[in-house]
Amino acid sequence: MKKITKLLVANRGEIALRVLRSAKEMGLQTVAIYSEADRNALHVRYADEAVCVGPPASKDSYLRGDKILEVCRQLGVDAIHPGYGFLSENAEFARMVTEAGLIFVGPSPEAMNLMGDKLSAKQAVKAYNIPLVPGTDEAISDVEEAKRIAATVGFPILIKASAGGGGKGMRIVNSAEDFEEQMQLAINEATSAFGDGSVFIEKFVTGPRHIEIQVLGDEHGNIVHLFERECSIQRRHQKVIEEAPSSVLTPELRAEMGRCAVDVARACNYTGAGTVEFLLDDQHNFYFLEMNTRLQVEHPVTEQITGLDLVKEQIKVAQGLPLAFAQEDLSITGHALELRVYAEDPQNNFLPDIGTLTTYVRPQGPGVRVDDGFEQGMEIPIYYDPMIAKLVTFGATREEAIARMLRAIDEYQITGIETTLGFGRYVLQHPAFVSGNFDTNFIRDHFPADALKPAAPDEATARLAAVLTAMLLTEKKPATPAAADAPAATGSAWKRNRLGAR
Repeated sequence: MKKITKLLVANRGEIALRVLRSAKEMGLQTVAIYSEADRNALHVRYADEAVCVGPPASKDSYLRGDKILEVCRQLGVDAIHPGYGFLSENAEFARMVTEAGLIFVGPSPEAMNLMGDKLSAKQAVKAYNIPLVPGTDEAISDVEEAKRIAATVGFPILIKASAGGGGKGMRIVNSAEDFEEQMQLAINEATSAFGDGSVFIEKFVTGPRHIEIQVLGDEHGNIVHLFERECSIQRRHQKVIEEAPSSVLTPELRAEMGRCAVDVARACNYTGAGTVEFLLDDQHNFYFLEMNTRLQVEHPVTEQITGLDLVKEQIKVAQGLPLAFAQEDLSITGHALELRVYAEDPQNNFLPDIGTLTTYVRPQGPGVRVDDGFEQGMEIPIYYDPMIAKLVTFGATREEAIARMLRAIDEYQITGIETTLGFGRYVLQHPAFVSGNFDTNFIRDHFPADALKPAAPDEATARLAAVLTAMLLTEKKPATPAAADAPAATGSAWKRNRLGAR
């Protein structure tokens, strides 16, 4: 057994705080790192020790693997947990950690490399007969050849960056006439985002659902799946609402997808926590999409329905311990939902709305969990992802989990910035979501630009407002000298107060 006594978390915000809490429960000493922008962050105050690793920009702080390893040497750190994002799927960093004699709480660099490239991942899983979306088996750059392949596969097709994710380097092409331009745009974006312009082509699955399976493996060859998460409510190919279990999977389909996910993990000798992502079409055919070799943002919903602490399981595996359970020991209890509370304006194409949390009051009560890294008065930094918190609810049934989420959204008080709370309320009350009849096109199909605008007053209310306004305008009041010298006010008092508050 490889003993861990002191753990450094190479991350920030809510995920750093979440990992630190589990480490503390395990009796480990903890170290946080932070940039100058995060000097007063909650994870910095929570850890036993904290060290600044550079200026606000990620490339000068959280992405500086050399500085992070130097901190480990100075403070006698045994292991590094990377969280998600930043260096969490950087195989070279994982290799540097192990070469420095430290434990990397995650999979091997070899597994990262294999699954980090979508084309090599496809090749690796073929031996296990994992269903794949029709398309190219290798990167392609010749436009004319790509056109011929696209015509064979059939439009619409999807051009995707081989080295990346998060929707970057991805283009949907509906006809041959648009193909050349869209392919060049995908190559350019992939080169800019990942330093690798390799792209591949696959059939675009219309109206898909995004289903992912949580897997967990140890160093002794044991691999299990912890059931599925549905992540179909997305904006810009990035998730906003997740739930577990999915409302659409039958027990038979769940078992089959789980078996395939375990085989994907076996194809790369995976250890630790990972996620295998699939697309599910309207006929319930599923196709392997990719594997994320890290802890996912939405891992809390899996924890809620299984009763497991995935961070603790990661740390145990990293110490060389075997899994304490087999597949037949696992079962689903209840239902969980997660809403990512972003500092974004849903009515303005979900653009970031950075500012100060003038009011910040978390919801509480039965079945409510909030994973965050902020408190009232703090600013949302412009340098990082605009996620404020993950709001999670759990219930005995899907209906109870939804009801608790709606109650929690109403209790969550955030002012000073726009957030996705209103969007979450809209989705959870929409008939398509409530019935389970939705896909990744929910925003396109069901969320009009004015969906969150206040409803116009009815005719009677409008007439009453007009009468009251007329009465106020005709009311005579003696002017004071101060009022006489002041410039005329414009707009309503409500609007002036509102603008002043902003």
